[in-house]
Amino acid sequence: MNIIYLLQAAQPAQPQGSSWTMWVMLALIFVVMYLFMIRPQRKEQKKLEEFRNSLKKGDKVVTAGGIYGVVDEIKDRSVLIKVDGEVKLRVDKNSLVKDFSEAQQTK
Repeated sequence: MNIIYLLQAAQPAQPQGSSWTMWVMLALIFVVMYLFMIRPQRKEQKKLEEFRNSLKKGDKVVTAGGIYGVVDEIKDRSVLIKVDGEVKLRVDKNSLVKDFSEAQQTK
């Protein structure tokens, strides 16, 4: 019995971390995730939503599938885009991802 007691006494005591340090670290991890991941994504979503709500006839747009066209008609949830000549496609507003009219004017 004395040998076991001596062996346990010879081992260095392991530091006991308090629970508040764990909570502080978890909070810091959440803050970093929010600042670098969640906040920029929300900002991008708001910008895209503003773009979709501000569409007007004649705007040049690109769909998520890569189809380039000019807005011909706008409804609540869909947009009619003129693709080539008299070819027109009706697409969902949520599939429009980019306005390229400004990019082509600068070139």
